Amino acid sequence: MRHITRPIRLTAIVAIAAGVIAALPGAASAAPPLPLPRTVTLDSTQLLLTKVRYHLGDPAITVPMRTLLSEADEALTAGPWTIAAKTELPPSGDPHDYLSEAPYWWPTQPKTADNPWGCPYIQRDGVRNPAVDDITDHAVRGSAFDAIYRLSLAWYYTGKRAYAERARLDLRTWFLDAATRMNPNMNYTQFIPCVVDGRGTGIIEFSEALPDVIDAVAILDSGAPAWTSADHAGMTSWFTQFLQWLQTSKNGTDEAATTNNHGSFFDEQEAALALYTGQRDLARTIVRTAQTTHLDVQIAADGTQPLELVRTRSWHYSMFNLMALTRLAQIGKHVGVDVWHYRNANGATLFDAIDYLIPAATQGQSAWPYPELTFQSYYASDALHAAADVGDRAAAKALRLTPAPPGGDIWAVRPAAEDLG
Repeated sequence: MRHITRPIRLTAIVAIAAGVIAALPGAASAAPPLPLPRTVTLDSTQLLLTKVRYHLGDPAITVPMRTLLSEADEALTAGPWTIAAKTELPPSGDPHDYLSEAPYWWPTQPKTADNPWGCPYIQRDGVRNPAVDDITDHAVRGSAFDAIYRLSLAWYYTGKRAYAERARLDLRTWFLDAATRMNPNMNYTQFIPCVVDGRGTGIIEFSEALPDVIDAVAILDSGAPAWTSADHAGMTSWFTQFLQWLQTSKNGTDEAATTNNHGSFFDEQEAALALYTGQRDLARTIVRTAQTTHLDVQIAADGTQPLELVRTRSWHYSMFNLMALTRLAQIGKHVGVDVWHYRNANGATLFDAIDYLIPAATQGQSAWPYPELTFQSYYASDALHAAADVGDRAAAKALRLTPAPPGGDIWAVRPAAEDLG
């Protein structure tokens, strides 16, 4: 059974939180300013309440906050990362263009001087070719985006200037500085040697993570030290150009047409970019359209996700798709579209898709009758949290019986689903 609690007025939350934080010892120097950050997938009200609980010493926040701050501390001395340092160049010859190789494609012949890639290539679904790591853009992108996200959250909660300054350095290095920046396109992502220079499917390498960066920028926009109007304008311009590329390029239009998790992530990224850059009507249209183009075809009447169940890692990909859909639901909340309670053409809701996972999340692989190469119950943790936060009592109960992710459950301090698998 589910329930929806009566919302508390946002102005009251801000006023109470501001008073509490202002009254804390050292508040003038330690607490970052209000108002709330204009985040797109993170719930800014929840961030503010978590900040208050942290400063009041709530023990339920202490452990996940310690994990987050430890990760942020490591990021203070890592990086900064640049796309321009790679040795393998894309077909354009421009090191500022992102390049990656399709992960599940493998050579069938020995590599020779006449056939340096070992062509032709064949696909092995779910089995990752380690040679793709020789092209570094994907890995450094992951490190950079994760650091930016953690550092910005750490600044928001603690007010420590060093976190904000390092996040700014990482953002400027990857997106803004002429010598190191990435061009706002993905023309050469997930190329297949001897087959194609780039594919729309590779856009997911950004769409699963760029919304975190958008939220990080929104957090810094709320008053971070050293974060300037020029930084904000530069990031807004990059996001606007990238959104235009997504909407007009062949790779973008190819990916937009997919119906499985790729389509879910494309829409979530597109809507997040539109919302941050002030195009609220476009964001609303994207979310509404996604309800019919994705939820209608992805969630069966029993709550299963048939398009993900055909994969060799069906448990992982079921959760991966829900990462995108629960984030899309949060964007929908910002623009007045209730994705959570949308009942699709099969009579199912997003709640049904998450509740279907509960037996396997709480009992293990024996309760999951589909192929899975690397089953881990904790993959379901964030999806359960997302549903519990909007009133799903079954999901809230299941969380108590679901193993925590390695390193601990940090949902309380970054309340948006991540890829745990």
